[in-house]
Amino acid sequence: MTSQPSPPTTSGITDALALLHDLDELPTADHVARFAAVHNSLTMALSSIDEV
Repeated sequence: MTSQPSPPTTSGITDALALLHDLDELPTADHVARFAAVHNSLTMALSSIDEV
C-alpha cells in the first residue's frame, strides 16, 4: 500500500482573495499595498500546493 499526498487546500487562496473584498472602501493610495499583500499571499499559497 502506498501513501498518497493529501489533496491541496484552497484556504490560503480564499484568504488571499478575501483581502480584496473591501478594496473599494480603502483610499486609492492604499490599493498598491493591498495588491502586493494579495500577491504575496497567493504566491505562498500556490507554492505550498506544489511543495515548491
